[in-house]
Amino acid sequence: MNQLLRMARADMAESLRARWFFVYTVVFGGIMVGLFASGLTESRIMGFTGLSRLLVTYIQITLAILPIFMLITTVRSVVGDREAGIYEYMLSLPVSLNAWYWGKLLGRFIIVYLPVMVAMLLAVAWGAFKGVAIPWGQVLLYTALLAALICCFLGIGMLISTLARSTDVAQGAAFLIWLFLLLFLDLILLGVLIQEGLPAEMVVTIALANPLQAFRTAAMLLLDPQLVLLGPSAYLILDLFGRTGYLVWAVFYPSTLGLLGAATGYWIFRRGDLS
Repeated sequence: MNQLLRMARADMAESLRARWFFVYTVVFGGIMVGLFASGLTESRIMGFTGLSRLLVTYIQITLAILPIFMLITTVRSVVGDREAGIYEYMLSLPVSLNAWYWGKLLGRFIIVYLPVMVAMLLAVAWGAFKGVAIPWGQVLLYTALLAALICCFLGIGMLISTLARSTDVAQGAAFLIWLFLLLFLDLILLGVLIQEGLPAEMVVTIALANPLQAFRTAAMLLLDPQLVLLGPSAYLILDLFGRTGYLVWAVFYPSTLGLLGAATGYWIFRRGDLS
């Protein structure tokens, strides 16, 4: 455990010095500042007011930016160290492969989650300053959903990084995976499945297997309990899960998917050639 925490701190210190973290922090901080400046907390549209509308706008923007940013930066973790020749140095130190791998994973999760969490706290502080009602349940659920989304794509990124033999291949694979998931978002490719005559239940199941769709639907559910925007597919989702059940699924499924990806990556990393 001590080795794992030391490796996590080392990875966090390395990330703090990297340019990608500076850009990442500026992007998410800038998004929140821009939303404040736009006056969303003081507007009312379709019954959404104050902090609720600001948070739903922030969560939709995060959905577009966070996954690809996570993948592109994370896939460099293992394969980048291999290309830089760090393994030889690492193996000369009294640090186990288990602590090195999971320490990098833990450190990267904390360093990526921190700016997102700070932006959420900044929104709450701004809402309190403006005297608007703070939807604490919505804030906590959004925080959990963002943690699940980060865990999901962090695990996928680590798996890609252990499989790829070069940084260029890893980044290309990360972009293709993100594009594939994006194409299945909002039933873009699922329309083809419907044309093939597949049952509606199977189509909705395929859609919800996409962690991006699971996250987005949960974010919509917090403001639209009937999921009117999804049309008839909302009946299938609510009948199958219920509102509370689906929110639990939207947190549990991406997190589990990410942990399975990370565990598979560690198994491949441990059995593979480190040179």
